[in-house]
Amino acid sequence: VLGECFEVTPSYRGASKIGVGKPSEHLLIIRIKGLVGLWSGCVASTMARVFMATSWQAFATTCGLCCSASFYVVAATCVWPRVPMSAALHCRLMISRVGHSTSPFGFSHWAQRRACGNNTSADFAAGVSAETFAREAGTVEDNVVVKKRVVSGIQPTGTIHLGNYLGAIKTWVSLQDLYESFYFIVDLHAITLPHDAGQLSKITRNSAAMYIACGIDPSKASIFVQSHVQAHTQLMWLLSCFTPIGWLNRMIQFKEKSRKAGDENVGAGLLTYPVLMAADILLYQCDLVPVGEDQRQHLELACDIAERINHLFGGRKWKKLGGSGGKIFKVPEAFVPPFGARIMSLTDGLSKMSKSAPSDQSRINLLDSHDTIVNKIKRCKTDSFIGMEYDNVERPECNNLLSVYQLVTGKTRKEVADSCHSLSWGQFKAMLTDALIAHLDPIQARYNELVTDPLYLDTVLGEGTARATEIAEVTLSNVYQALGLYPCQKSRAC
Repeated sequence: VLGECFEVTPSYRGASKIGVGKPSEHLLIIRIKGLVGLWSGCVASTMARVFMATSWQAFATTCGLCCSASFYVVAATCVWPRVPMSAALHCRLMISRVGHSTSPFGFSHWAQRRACGNNTSADFAAGVSAETFAREAGTVEDNVVVKKRVVSGIQPTGTIHLGNYLGAIKTWVSLQDLYESFYFIVDLHAITLPHDAGQLSKITRNSAAMYIACGIDPSKASIFVQSHVQAHTQLMWLLSCFTPIGWLNRMIQFKEKSRKAGDENVGAGLLTYPVLMAADILLYQCDLVPVGEDQRQHLELACDIAERINHLFGGRKWKKLGGSGGKIFKVPEAFVPPFGARIMSLTDGLSKMSKSAPSDQSRINLLDSHDTIVNKIKRCKTDSFIGMEYDNVERPECNNLLSVYQLVTGKTRKEVADSCHSLSWGQFKAMLTDALIAHLDPIQARYNELVTDPLYLDTVLGEGTARATEIAEVTLSNVYQALGLYPCQKSRAC
Protein backbone atom coordinates (compact mmCIF):
# COMPACT_ATOMS: atom_id res chain seq x y z
CA VAL A 1 0.00 0.00 0.00
CA LEU A 2 2.78 2.42 0.85
CA GLY A 3 4.38 1.75 -2.50
CA GLU A 4 1.17 2.86 -4.22
CA CYS A 5 0.70 5.92 -2.02
CA PHE A 6 4.08 7.53 -2.49
CA GLU A 7 6.07 8.70 -5.45
CA VAL A 8 9.80 9.27 -4.89
CA THR A 9 11.61 11.84 -6.99
CA PRO A 10 15.37 12.16 -6.31
CA SER A 11 17.25 15.23 -7.41
CA TYR A 12 20.53 16.97 -6.71
CA ARG A 13 18.98 20.42 -6.55
CA GLY A 14 20.93 22.92 -4.48
CA ALA A 15 24.17 20.94 -4.43
CA SER A 16 26.09 23.79 -6.04
CA LYS A 17 25.21 26.07 -3.13
CA ILE A 18 27.53 24.24 -0.77
CA GLY A 19 30.37 23.90 -3.24
CA VAL A 20 30.34 20.13 -3.68
CA GLY A 21 31.61 18.78 -6.93
CA LYS A 22 31.18 15.02 -6.96
CA PRO A 23 28.00 12.93 -6.96
CA SER A 24 29.13 11.13 -3.80
CA GLU A 25 29.22 14.47 -1.99
CA HIS A 26 25.87 15.80 -3.14
CA LEU A 27 22.84 16.33 -0.98
CA LEU A 28 20.14 13.94 -2.05
CA ILE A 29 16.78 15.69 -1.75
CA ILE A 30 13.76 13.40 -1.88
CA ARG A 31 10.15 14.54 -2.05
CA ILE A 32 7.52 12.07 -0.97
CA LYS A 33 4.12 13.12 -2.34
CA GLY A 34 0.77 12.05 -0.93
CA LEU A 35 -2.21 11.20 -3.10
CA VAL A 36 -4.28 14.18 -4.26
CA GLY A 37 -6.96 14.92 -1.70
CA LEU A 38 -5.15 13.06 1.09
CA TRP A 39 -5.43 14.95 4.38
CA SER A 40 -2.07 16.22 5.66
CA GLY A 41 -2.63 14.57 9.02
CA CYS A 42 -2.89 11.23 7.29
CA VAL A 43 0.38 11.94 5.50
CA ALA A 44 2.03 12.75 8.83
CA SER A 45 0.73 9.55 10.35
CA THR A 46 1.76 7.45 7.37
CA MET A 47 5.20 9.07 7.24
CA ALA A 48 5.65 8.27 10.92
CA ARG A 49 4.87 4.64 10.25
CA VAL A 50 7.31 4.54 7.36
CA PHE A 51 10.11 6.14 9.38
CA MET A 52 9.52 4.35 12.67
CA ALA A 53 7.86 1.02 11.94
CA THR A 54 9.50 0.06 8.65
CA SER A 55 13.09 -1.07 8.63
CA TRP A 56 15.45 1.30 6.84
CA GLN A 57 16.59 -1.52 4.60
CA ALA A 58 13.05 -2.16 3.38
CA PHE A 59 12.30 1.55 3.06
CA ALA A 60 15.46 2.18 1.07
CA THR A 61 14.74 -0.78 -1.19
CA THR A 62 11.21 0.43 -1.88
CA CYS A 63 12.23 4.00 -2.58
CA GLY A 64 15.49 3.23 -4.33
CA LEU A 65 17.68 5.62 -2.35
CA CYS A 66 21.09 6.43 -3.78
CA CYS A 67 23.39 4.93 -1.17
CA SER A 68 26.51 6.61 -2.55
CA ALA A 69 25.37 9.96 -1.20
CA SER A 70 27.14 11.18 1.90
CA PHE A 71 23.92 11.92 3.70
CA TYR A 72 20.27 12.47 2.96
CA VAL A 73 17.72 15.21 3.37
CA VAL A 74 14.19 13.88 3.18
CA ALA A 75 11.48 16.49 2.62
CA ALA A 76 7.95 15.19 2.99
CA THR A 77 5.45 17.51 1.37
CA CYS A 78 1.69 17.08 1.26
CA VAL A 79 0.36 17.86 -2.22
CA TRP A 80 -3.29 18.99 -2.13
CA PRO A 81 -5.10 21.30 -4.58
CA ARG A 82 -5.17 24.97 -3.51
CA VAL A 83 -3.10 24.28 -0.38
CA PRO A 84 -0.12 26.70 -0.22
CA MET A 85 3.32 25.21 0.28
CA SER A 86 3.70 27.04 3.57
CA ALA A 87 0.76 25.04 4.94
CA ALA A 88 2.15 21.71 3.74
CA LEU A 89 3.69 19.18 6.04
CA HIS A 90 7.45 19.69 5.87
CA CYS A 91 9.90 17.57 7.81
CA ARG A 92 13.56 16.92 7.28
CA LEU A 93 15.60 13.94 8.26
CA MET A 94 19.34 13.53 8.21
CA ILE A 95 20.73 10.01 8.28
CA SER A 96 24.43 9.30 8.29
CA ARG A 97 26.50 6.24 7.90
CA VAL A 98 28.12 6.42 11.34
CA GLY A 99 30.24 3.57 12.63
CA HIS A 100 29.75 -0.02 11.55
CA SER A 101 26.37 -1.44 10.68
CA THR A 102 25.01 -4.77 9.52
CA SER A 103 22.72 -2.96 7.10
CA PRO A 104 23.97 -3.05 3.49
CA PHE A 105 23.06 0.61 3.30
CA GLY A 106 25.31 1.45 6.24
CA PHE A 107 22.62 3.30 8.22
CA SER A 108 23.67 3.02 11.81
CA HIS A 109 21.26 2.41 14.65
CA TRP A 110 22.93 5.28 16.46
CA ALA A 111 22.12 7.75 13.69
CA GLN A 112 18.50 6.63 13.55
CA ARG A 113 18.02 7.13 17.28
CA ARG A 114 19.96 10.40 17.17
CA ALA A 115 17.78 11.73 14.37
CA CYS A 116 14.58 10.65 16.07
CA GLY A 117 15.73 12.05 19.39
CA ASN A 118 13.89 9.23 21.23
CA ASN A 119 10.67 11.19 20.65
CA THR A 120 7.32 9.85 19.50
CA SER A 121 6.81 9.10 15.84
CA ALA A 122 4.21 11.87 15.60
CA ASP A 123 6.69 14.45 16.89
CA PHE A 124 9.28 13.21 14.45
CA ALA A 125 6.86 13.30 11.50
CA ALA A 126 6.11 16.91 12.36
CA GLY A 127 9.82 17.68 11.99
CA VAL A 128 10.52 18.58 15.65
CA SER A 129 13.55 16.46 16.47
CA ALA A 130 14.68 16.38 12.84
CA GLU A 131 15.13 20.16 12.92
CA THR A 132 17.14 19.86 16.12
CA PHE A 133 19.37 17.26 14.55
CA ALA A 134 19.79 19.32 11.39
CA ARG A 135 20.89 22.35 13.42
CA GLU A 136 23.37 20.19 15.29
CA ALA A 137 25.11 18.87 12.17
CA GLY A 138 24.60 21.84 9.86
CA THR A 139 22.47 24.80 8.95
CA VAL A 140 19.31 24.78 6.85
CA GLU A 141 19.29 27.30 4.04
CA ASP A 142 16.55 27.24 1.39
CA ASN A 143 15.72 23.63 2.23
CA VAL A 144 19.38 22.62 1.87
CA VAL A 145 21.44 21.52 4.85
CA VAL A 146 24.90 23.11 4.76
CA LYS A 147 27.37 21.00 6.68
CA LYS A 148 29.43 22.44 9.47
CA ARG A 149 33.19 22.05 9.17
CA VAL A 150 35.61 19.89 11.15
CA VAL A 151 39.43 20.08 11.14
CA SER A 152 41.99 17.81 12.82
CA GLY A 153 45.38 16.17 12.28
CA ILE A 154 48.04 13.81 13.65
CA GLN A 155 51.82 14.06 13.55
CA PRO A 156 53.66 11.61 11.26
CA THR A 157 56.12 10.52 13.95
CA GLY A 158 56.51 6.77 14.34
CA THR A 159 53.72 4.29 13.75
CA ILE A 160 50.10 5.22 14.39
CA HIS A 161 49.00 3.36 17.51
CA LEU A 162 45.76 2.27 19.10
CA GLY A 163 45.46 5.51 21.09
CA ASN A 164 45.63 7.59 17.89
CA TYR A 165 43.06 5.35 16.24
CA LEU A 166 40.50 5.00 19.02
CA GLY A 167 41.00 8.50 20.39
CA ALA A 168 41.06 10.38 17.08
CA ILE A 169 40.84 8.60 13.71
CA LYS A 170 37.85 6.42 14.60
CA THR A 171 36.02 9.59 15.65
CA TRP A 172 36.95 11.24 12.35
CA VAL A 173 35.42 8.34 10.46
CA SER A 174 32.10 8.87 12.22
CA LEU A 175 32.21 12.64 11.67
CA GLN A 176 32.96 12.60 7.94
CA ASP A 177 29.34 11.78 7.11
CA LEU A 178 27.94 14.57 9.27
CA TYR A 179 30.41 17.39 8.63
CA GLU A 180 32.60 18.88 5.92
CA SER A 181 35.86 17.32 7.09
CA PHE A 182 39.53 18.27 6.68
CA TYR A 183 42.06 15.79 8.09
CA PHE A 184 45.74 16.45 7.57
CA ILE A 185 49.16 15.08 8.43
CA VAL A 186 50.88 17.71 10.58
CA ASP A 187 54.46 17.27 9.37
CA LEU A 188 55.50 20.78 10.42
CA HIS A 189 54.70 19.94 14.02
CA ALA A 190 56.80 16.78 13.75
CA ILE A 191 60.04 18.75 13.33
CA THR A 192 59.73 20.69 16.60
CA LEU A 193 61.74 17.87 18.21
CA PRO A 194 64.65 15.85 16.78
CA HIS A 195 63.44 13.62 13.94
CA ASP A 196 64.74 11.32 11.21
CA ALA A 197 64.79 13.50 8.09
CA GLY A 198 65.37 10.46 5.88
CA GLN A 199 62.15 8.82 7.06
CA LEU A 200 59.79 11.78 7.51
CA SER A 201 58.62 11.88 3.89
CA LYS A 202 57.92 8.14 3.82
CA ILE A 203 56.10 8.20 7.16
CA THR A 204 53.99 11.13 5.96
CA ARG A 205 52.71 9.24 2.91
CA ASN A 206 52.21 6.10 4.96
CA SER A 207 50.15 8.11 7.44
CA ALA A 208 47.82 9.07 4.60
CA ALA A 209 47.51 5.38 3.72
CA MET A 210 46.64 4.59 7.32
CA TYR A 211 43.97 7.31 7.42
CA ILE A 212 42.25 5.70 4.43
CA ALA A 213 42.75 2.16 5.74
CA CYS A 214 41.06 3.14 9.00
CA GLY A 215 37.97 4.33 7.15
CA ILE A 216 38.56 7.94 6.09
CA ASP A 217 36.89 8.26 2.67
CA PRO A 218 38.66 10.74 0.35
CA SER A 219 35.32 11.40 -1.40
CA LYS A 220 33.88 12.66 1.89
CA ALA A 221 36.89 14.17 3.66
CA SER A 222 39.87 16.16 2.43
CA ILE A 223 43.17 14.47 3.31
CA PHE A 224 46.32 16.56 2.85
CA VAL A 225 49.77 17.33 4.20
CA GLN A 226 50.12 20.44 6.36
CA SER A 227 53.29 21.73 4.69
CA HIS A 228 51.66 21.50 1.24
CA VAL A 229 49.33 24.38 2.12
CA GLN A 230 51.64 27.37 2.50
CA ALA A 231 48.98 29.47 4.18
CA HIS A 232 49.57 27.54 7.44
CA THR A 233 53.01 29.03 8.03
CA GLN A 234 52.03 32.44 6.65
CA LEU A 235 49.09 32.74 9.03
CA MET A 236 51.20 31.44 11.90
CA TRP A 237 53.57 34.41 11.53
CA LEU A 238 50.69 36.88 11.45
CA LEU A 239 49.11 35.33 14.55
CA SER A 240 52.40 35.15 16.44
CA CYS A 241 52.80 38.92 16.11
CA PHE A 242 49.70 39.38 18.27
CA THR A 243 50.06 36.44 20.67
CA PRO A 244 51.43 37.47 24.09
CA ILE A 245 54.49 35.47 25.09
CA GLY A 246 52.93 34.87 28.50
CA TRP A 247 50.16 32.85 26.87
CA LEU A 248 52.76 30.52 25.33
CA ASN A 249 54.74 30.15 28.55
CA ARG A 250 51.65 28.72 30.24
CA MET A 251 51.36 25.80 27.81
CA ILE A 252 51.77 22.59 29.81
CA GLN A 253 53.06 20.46 26.93
CA PHE A 254 55.91 22.90 26.30
CA LYS A 255 56.98 22.65 29.92
CA GLU A 256 56.83 18.85 29.90
CA LYS A 257 58.62 18.32 26.57
CA SER A 258 61.29 20.94 27.22
CA ARG A 259 61.99 19.36 30.61
CA LYS A 260 62.48 15.94 29.01
CA ALA A 261 64.56 17.21 26.08
CA GLY A 262 66.70 19.66 28.06
CA ASP A 263 67.20 23.34 27.28
CA GLU A 264 70.10 22.66 24.92
CA ASN A 265 67.88 20.57 22.60
CA VAL A 266 64.75 22.72 22.65
CA GLY A 267 64.13 24.99 19.68
CA ALA A 268 61.90 28.05 19.57
CA GLY A 269 59.46 26.03 17.46
CA LEU A 270 58.47 23.96 20.48
CA LEU A 271 57.38 27.15 22.23
CA THR A 272 55.56 28.64 19.26
CA TYR A 273 54.00 25.54 17.75
CA PRO A 274 50.67 26.19 19.55
CA VAL A 275 50.44 29.30 17.35
CA LEU A 276 50.92 27.07 14.29
CA MET A 277 48.19 24.84 15.65
CA ALA A 278 45.97 27.90 15.97
CA ALA A 279 46.70 28.73 12.33
CA ASP A 280 45.86 25.14 11.35
CA ILE A 281 42.44 25.55 12.91
CA LEU A 282 41.54 29.16 12.13
CA LEU A 283 42.50 28.96 8.46
CA TYR A 284 39.49 26.80 7.68
CA GLN A 285 36.85 28.73 9.63
CA CYS A 286 35.85 25.43 11.23
CA ASP A 287 33.02 24.88 13.67
CA LEU A 288 34.41 21.90 15.59
CA VAL A 289 37.85 20.52 16.39
CA PRO A 290 38.10 16.91 17.62
CA VAL A 291 40.72 16.97 20.37
CA GLY A 292 41.90 14.85 23.24
CA GLU A 293 41.98 16.24 26.73
CA ASP A 294 45.73 16.89 26.45
CA GLN A 295 45.16 19.20 23.46
CA ARG A 296 42.25 21.15 24.90
CA GLN A 297 44.56 23.86 26.26
CA HIS A 298 45.98 24.45 22.78
CA LEU A 299 42.49 24.77 21.32
CA GLU A 300 41.60 27.27 24.03
CA LEU A 301 44.69 29.25 23.02
CA ALA A 302 43.54 29.21 19.39
CA CYS A 303 40.16 30.56 20.47
CA ASP A 304 41.83 33.28 22.55
CA ILE A 305 43.97 34.31 19.59
CA ALA A 306 40.93 34.39 17.31
CA GLU A 307 39.02 36.57 19.75
CA ARG A 308 42.02 38.89 20.11
CA ILE A 309 42.41 39.36 16.33
CA ASN A 310 38.66 39.84 15.91
CA HIS A 311 38.70 42.51 18.61
CA LEU A 312 41.79 44.33 17.36
CA PHE A 313 41.08 44.30 13.63
CA GLY A 314 37.56 43.01 12.97
CA GLY A 315 34.18 44.67 12.72
CA ARG A 316 34.06 48.27 11.54
CA LYS A 317 37.86 48.54 11.44
CA TRP A 318 38.01 45.80 8.83
CA LYS A 319 35.06 47.24 6.91
CA LYS A 320 36.77 50.62 6.59
CA LEU A 321 39.63 48.85 4.83
CA GLY A 322 37.26 47.38 2.27
CA GLY A 323 36.46 44.13 4.05
CA SER A 324 33.12 42.60 4.86
CA GLY A 325 33.27 43.56 8.52
CA GLY A 326 32.26 41.30 11.36
CA LYS A 327 34.52 38.56 12.66
CA ILE A 328 37.71 37.71 10.80
CA PHE A 329 37.89 34.26 12.37
CA LYS A 330 35.16 31.89 13.41
CA VAL A 331 35.78 30.76 17.00
CA PRO A 332 35.56 26.95 17.01
CA GLU A 333 34.37 24.58 19.70
CA ALA A 334 36.07 21.46 21.01
CA PHE A 335 34.60 18.09 20.12
CA VAL A 336 35.72 15.62 22.77
CA PRO A 337 34.18 12.16 22.34
CA PRO A 338 32.31 11.24 25.54
CA PHE A 339 34.05 7.88 25.61
CA GLY A 340 37.44 6.65 24.47
CA ALA A 341 39.04 10.05 23.87
CA ARG A 342 42.08 9.11 25.94
CA ILE A 343 43.60 5.63 25.69
CA MET A 344 46.19 4.92 28.34
CA SER A 345 49.54 3.11 28.27
CA LEU A 346 49.71 -0.68 28.64
CA THR A 347 52.43 -0.29 31.24
CA ASP A 348 50.89 2.57 33.24
CA GLY A 349 47.15 3.15 33.40
CA LEU A 350 47.71 6.76 34.48
CA SER A 351 49.81 7.77 31.47
CA LYS A 352 48.52 8.36 27.96
CA MET A 353 49.47 5.86 25.23
CA SER A 354 52.14 7.73 23.30
CA LYS A 355 54.49 7.36 20.34
CA SER A 356 57.23 9.07 22.32
CA ALA A 357 57.21 6.55 25.19
CA PRO A 358 60.60 4.79 25.22
CA SER A 359 59.11 1.29 25.51
CA ASP A 360 57.19 -0.15 22.56
CA GLN A 361 55.53 -2.45 25.09
CA SER A 362 53.46 0.54 26.27
CA ARG A 363 51.34 0.69 23.09
CA ILE A 364 49.59 -1.40 20.47
CA ASN A 365 50.66 -0.19 17.03
CA LEU A 366 48.09 -0.62 14.28
CA LEU A 367 50.60 -2.61 12.23
CA ASP A 368 51.69 -4.95 15.03
CA SER A 369 51.67 -8.63 14.08
CA HIS A 370 49.39 -11.16 15.76
CA ASP A 371 52.24 -12.52 17.86
CA THR A 372 53.28 -9.03 18.94
CA ILE A 373 49.75 -8.17 20.04
CA VAL A 374 49.47 -11.44 21.97
CA ASN A 375 52.77 -10.77 23.72
CA LYS A 376 51.96 -7.14 24.59
CA ILE A 377 48.55 -7.97 26.06
CA LYS A 378 49.98 -10.86 28.06
CA ARG A 379 52.64 -8.60 29.55
CA CYS A 380 50.52 -5.47 30.10
CA LYS A 381 50.17 -4.19 33.65
CA THR A 382 47.35 -5.64 35.77
CA ASP A 383 46.32 -5.66 39.43
CA SER A 384 45.47 -8.19 42.15
CA PHE A 385 41.72 -7.52 42.26
CA ILE A 386 39.23 -10.24 41.33
CA GLY A 387 36.91 -9.63 38.38
CA MET A 388 36.77 -6.74 35.91
CA GLU A 389 35.09 -3.40 36.56
CA TYR A 390 34.84 0.16 35.27
CA ASP A 391 35.54 3.38 37.17
CA ASN A 392 37.47 2.04 40.15
CA VAL A 393 40.10 4.69 40.83
CA GLU A 394 42.36 2.01 42.28
CA ARG A 395 42.23 0.07 38.99
CA PRO A 396 43.18 2.44 36.14
CA GLU A 397 44.59 -0.39 34.00
CA CYS A 398 41.37 -2.39 34.30
CA ASN A 399 39.25 0.60 33.28
CA ASN A 400 41.53 1.34 30.33
CA LEU A 401 41.52 -2.21 28.93
CA LEU A 402 37.76 -2.56 29.35
CA SER A 403 37.38 0.68 27.41
CA VAL A 404 39.61 -0.62 24.63
CA TYR A 405 37.62 -3.86 24.49
CA GLN A 406 34.36 -1.92 24.31
CA LEU A 407 35.57 0.28 21.46
CA VAL A 408 36.97 -2.48 19.27
CA THR A 409 33.96 -4.76 19.72
CA GLY A 410 31.30 -2.08 19.40
CA LYS A 411 29.50 -3.35 22.50
CA THR A 412 27.81 -1.08 25.00
CA ARG A 413 29.37 -0.31 28.34
CA LYS A 414 26.68 -2.36 30.11
CA GLU A 415 27.23 -5.35 27.84
CA VAL A 416 30.96 -5.30 28.55
CA ALA A 417 30.47 -4.87 32.30
CA ASP A 418 27.95 -7.73 32.46
CA SER A 419 30.03 -10.15 30.40
CA CYS A 420 33.39 -9.40 32.04
CA HIS A 421 32.66 -8.73 35.70
CA SER A 422 33.40 -12.31 36.78
CA LEU A 423 36.37 -12.96 34.48
CA SER A 424 39.93 -13.40 35.65
CA TRP A 425 42.69 -11.33 34.09
CA GLY A 426 43.83 -14.33 32.05
CA GLN A 427 40.37 -14.92 30.61
CA PHE A 428 39.82 -11.26 29.83
CA LYS A 429 43.22 -10.83 28.19
CA ALA A 430 42.47 -13.71 25.84
CA MET A 431 39.16 -12.08 24.85
CA LEU A 432 40.80 -8.69 24.38
CA THR A 433 43.59 -10.15 22.25
CA ASP A 434 41.13 -11.90 19.93
CA ALA A 435 39.04 -8.74 19.62
CA LEU A 436 42.06 -6.56 18.80
CA ILE A 437 43.35 -8.95 16.14
CA ALA A 438 39.91 -9.28 14.54
CA HIS A 439 39.49 -5.49 14.47
CA LEU A 440 42.96 -4.65 13.16
CA ASP A 441 43.25 -7.38 10.50
CA PRO A 442 41.12 -5.60 7.84
CA ILE A 443 42.88 -2.30 8.56
CA GLN A 444 46.28 -3.89 8.06
CA ALA A 445 45.16 -5.62 4.86
CA ARG A 446 43.84 -2.38 3.38
CA TYR A 447 46.96 -0.48 4.46
CA ASN A 448 49.23 -3.01 2.74
CA GLU A 449 47.26 -2.53 -0.48
CA LEU A 450 47.48 1.25 -0.32
CA VAL A 451 51.22 1.58 0.33
CA THR A 452 51.91 -0.34 -2.88
CA ASP A 453 50.06 2.35 -4.87
CA PRO A 454 51.91 5.63 -4.23
CA LEU A 455 50.30 7.24 -7.28
CA TYR A 456 46.85 6.85 -5.76
CA LEU A 457 48.02 8.26 -2.43
CA ASP A 458 49.65 11.25 -4.13
CA THR A 459 46.44 11.87 -6.07
CA VAL A 460 44.36 11.81 -2.88
CA LEU A 461 46.77 14.19 -1.15
CA GLY A 462 46.86 16.47 -4.18
CA GLU A 463 43.07 16.73 -4.36
CA GLY A 464 42.87 17.33 -0.61
CA THR A 465 45.53 20.04 -0.85
CA ALA A 466 43.61 21.79 -3.63
CA ARG A 467 40.38 21.86 -1.62
CA ALA A 468 42.18 23.00 1.53
CA THR A 469 44.16 25.70 -0.29
CA GLU A 470 41.00 27.17 -1.81
CA ILE A 471 39.51 27.80 1.62
CA ALA A 472 42.79 28.73 3.34
CA GLU A 473 43.67 31.40 0.76
CA VAL A 474 40.38 33.20 1.31
CA THR A 475 40.99 33.37 5.06
CA LEU A 476 44.58 34.47 4.60
CA SER A 477 43.56 37.20 2.15
CA ASN A 478 41.00 38.50 4.65
CA VAL A 479 43.62 38.62 7.40
CA TYR A 480 46.07 40.48 5.15
CA GLN A 481 43.38 43.00 4.35
CA ALA A 482 42.29 43.46 7.97
CA LEU A 483 45.90 43.99 9.09
CA GLY A 484 46.38 46.64 6.43
CA LEU A 485 49.07 44.81 4.42
CA TYR A 486 49.58 46.04 0.85
CA PRO A 487 47.66 43.69 -1.47
CA CYS A 488 49.42 41.69 -4.18
CA GLN A 489 48.47 43.00 -7.65
CA LYS A 490 47.20 40.35 -10.04
CA SER A 491 49.26 41.72 -12.90
CA ARG A 492 52.51 41.29 -11.02
CA ALA A 493 54.59 38.14 -10.62
CA CYS A 494 53.68 37.83 -6.95
